Amino acid sequence: MGVLEMRLAVIGLGRMGANISRRLMRGGHQVVAYDRNQDSVRELAGEGATGVASLAEVVAALDAPRIFWVMLPAGAPTEETIAALAAAAQPGDVIIDGGNTFFKDDIRRYRECAGHGVHYVDVGTSGGVWGLERGYCLMIGGDKQVVDLLDPIFDTLAPGYGTIPRTPGRDGGDDRAERGYIHAGPAGAGHFVKMVHNGIEYGLMQAYAEGFDILRGRASDKLPEDQRFTVNLPDIAEVWRRGSVISSWLLDLCALELAADHDLHQFSGHVADSGEGQWTVNAAMEEAVPANVLTAALFARYRSRTEDSFADKLLSAMRFGFGGHVEIPQ
Repeated sequence: MGVLEMRLAVIGLGRMGANISRRLMRGGHQVVAYDRNQDSVRELAGEGATGVASLAEVVAALDAPRIFWVMLPAGAPTEETIAALAAAAQPGDVIIDGGNTFFKDDIRRYRECAGHGVHYVDVGTSGGVWGLERGYCLMIGGDKQVVDLLDPIFDTLAPGYGTIPRTPGRDGGDDRAERGYIHAGPAGAGHFVKMVHNGIEYGLMQAYAEGFDILRGRASDKLPEDQRFTVNLPDIAEVWRRGSVISSWLLDLCALELAADHDLHQFSGHVADSGEGQWTVNAAMEEAVPANVLTAALFARYRSRTEDSFADKLLSAMRFGFGGHVEIPQ
């Protein structure tokens, strides 16, 4: 194994796991790919990964210290897989959970894995379906020496400096944050930071959605005729992307979806949530921190499942744009 080249298993080849595997291979790392869907395994094997058909084969395909990156939905799939890996692993092996796990579960799992002599690292991973090309923002929790060992993996997955200007005053410090990844703290800290990130995401998305709904509503025949405007939503999204104070990647996605369909016909407006918004609000209550915007955004998603609006359609469009999230049938 070269200094920068590493061999690891990626378990879970869904929207994120498959592209994480591809980015790692593009960076020169060797990937052992496993998913219950063997079609996904064969696809990655055709691109250079070592495809396997079981967790036992995953373990056998790696040399010590083994590195297992688990990229599965939070809850039972991740819980059961990590328990099986911890039982099969040897002391010194590393289990990474890159999904959207609840941070308190990470703290428990860290202790459980330590009982086997196995290291546990949690990695909050942001980047969605665009991460293959753009890179992934990584928020990492775990023991420093283990995180340092895994640095070539994180460095490959992260975006790097890119074209974003460097922040004045950061010279001479740890530049990993500027390259798109941080060691946030001990086990659980990575997913805690990612949880709050997703809570903020709820609030930002809700603000865009409501704003565009107000713009669209100005054409209503309930208003005095001389106060009605029929504004071009795709053009507004586009102009705001360019130099405005509210420009962002989420606004880029709004512009993309509105350009494709001014009325967002393909979206019902029933907006799902994957749990992190609720966890963030729960954390705010534990800490007695006011979180008015984030709480309102979470409740707006609940409301969207009983009645929908253009704002809800735009929320669904943004979720599809960054994460490939398809609306859940009602």
